[in-house]
Amino acid sequence: MGFGDVAGVFEEIFNGVDSFAVTIVSVGFQSHSLISTQSRLVITPSESNSSADSVLCSDAICIEVPTDDIRVGDSVLVFPGETIPVDGVVLAGRSVVDESMLSGESLPVFKEEGLTVSAGTINWDGPLRIEASSTGSNSTIAKIVRLVEDAQGQEAPIQRLADTIAGPFVYSVMILSAVTFSFWYYLGTHIFPDVLLNDIAGPDGNSLLLSLKLSVDVLVVSCPCALGLATPTAILVGTSLGAKQGLLLRGGDVLERLAGIDFVALDKTGTLTEGKPSVSALATLVPEESEILRVAAAVERTASHPIAKAIVTKAESLNLNIPVTKGQLTVPGFGSLAEVDGHLVAVGTSQWVRERFQQKSDMSDVVNLEHALMHQVSYGKSLPDSSKTVVYVGREGEGIIGAIAIADNLRHDAVSTINRLSQKGIQTVLLSGDREEAVASIAKTVGIGSEFVHSSLTPQQKSGFISALQASGHRVAMVGDGINDAPALALADVGIALQLENQENAASNTASIILLGNKLSQVVDALDLAQATMRKVHQNLSWAVAYNVVAIPIAAGLLLPQFDFAMTPSLSGGLMAMSSIFVVTNSLLLQFHGSRKNRRKSSIHKPNAFQSEVKI
Repeated sequence: MGFGDVAGVFEEIFNGVDSFAVTIVSVGFQSHSLISTQSRLVITPSESNSSADSVLCSDAICIEVPTDDIRVGDSVLVFPGETIPVDGVVLAGRSVVDESMLSGESLPVFKEEGLTVSAGTINWDGPLRIEASSTGSNSTIAKIVRLVEDAQGQEAPIQRLADTIAGPFVYSVMILSAVTFSFWYYLGTHIFPDVLLNDIAGPDGNSLLLSLKLSVDVLVVSCPCALGLATPTAILVGTSLGAKQGLLLRGGDVLERLAGIDFVALDKTGTLTEGKPSVSALATLVPEESEILRVAAAVERTASHPIAKAIVTKAESLNLNIPVTKGQLTVPGFGSLAEVDGHLVAVGTSQWVRERFQQKSDMSDVVNLEHALMHQVSYGKSLPDSSKTVVYVGREGEGIIGAIAIADNLRHDAVSTINRLSQKGIQTVLLSGDREEAVASIAKTVGIGSEFVHSSLTPQQKSGFISALQASGHRVAMVGDGINDAPALALADVGIALQLENQENAASNTASIILLGNKLSQVVDALDLAQATMRKVHQNLSWAVAYNVVAIPIAAGLLLPQFDFAMTPSLSGGLMAMSSIFVVTNSLLLQFHGSRKNRRKSSIHKPNAFQSEVKI
């Protein structure tokens, strides 16, 4: 095999490494899908003023215009179920708004006159009239998109040890080959004349033949192929193994960066928690526990907000017969009222439900209901008190008859994942846009120290925290699931997104790794895989370097004067091939990483969303 052939193989291998370049889809192109392209512009006489209870005055005109045409100060009407098109202040109306895309809070937030709303959030309950305060490129969602684009454009240069060594290596071998020829032809055969008796010098003891063969041996035995194969073969096996484990890796260099991580930042909602409200406990004052869910689901069946959906979903999962209602009435932010089986039933806040009926419930009964819910939460290992919402159920002639706790339940593998990361010496940090008490209680439950807990953060503040850690010399992985995490995911050394319900979003488009199994424990699996892959890379590189360090001097005739041993070109070619085979075989052994690894089971069982009902 000539050196030209070796160089050709070497070049071909390294050209193939380009196939592992990182490709991240910019969320900027998808930003328009987050906001409706059409808005309802409200035109009213300057002297007319509508009250908070009246969204539109009688002489108002409402026309649909492109969202891009809305200007600061314009009045916009948003119906229930629609996406709010601009940042603004509520002029009239009451409703609850889903702000999870910005704050991470899974439960809806009550809005009324004077409160602010953000573009891209979803209006659930009632119509709202909003005065635009910022539009277009100045809106909150547009700023988030710009943050993501800026972070993606600031990729750190990735240094490959193989690339650093391989370039000078080729020229060094050529120089060593020339030096070998010159030494043996002009000096060696004169200093060590006995070497001409070796078979490599031919039957006539030709110094030119000996010098040529030794110089060719140097060219042939040197193995740039092993250097070239060391990294890409291990990365190829690692990424393939990751795909089998439900880890989508966007680029071979992701494993290299992930293996050096020493900080993992986590979002709360949708990451440590399941990301959607569900019924976590129920307490009742009536004989039949299921009656509370049955009548509550009947009242909430036509509502579209997450709390109502959680109640209906729970009733349907228990195969309860949900009756038909009459005379539905909804007061946004307080509750709903309807006729069920000939009696008025109210579902909502404690005070609002009590005020619906002349017969008032004894306050001691209400307190007993709350204590019963707290007992269930503690027994069922659900979320702490600050992370749940309680809705009360009242019925005509009876007053309050039960209460239902709605919570965003903790992922069953959250505690075990934090413990496994801690055992690896990796520090975990909780970054959330949720309120302080909810974030603190979750952190305490999973075992994250209070000094590493940060709440009420905007997407910009999350990015700033990631930047601060990186500036301190740390390598940071960010784990999130929504658009509010996208800037931090893009800025982190490695962004990890959970795949929610097989849907792509800004987080999955920005992240370097997507956890297709939607399991938090896969974060540790990805770290294990990255570290195992990089161990193989280092083993391969060490072998390739050690082989060349030993084989090239021997091929140059180091052992010839004293031991009368010299390689032949055929032996040199065989050793070169064996070196490459060793590297490939060692990389393929990585496939056994997943099979021989004993996966640890979660230290706690998955919490039951509805352990039991307590009857008082």
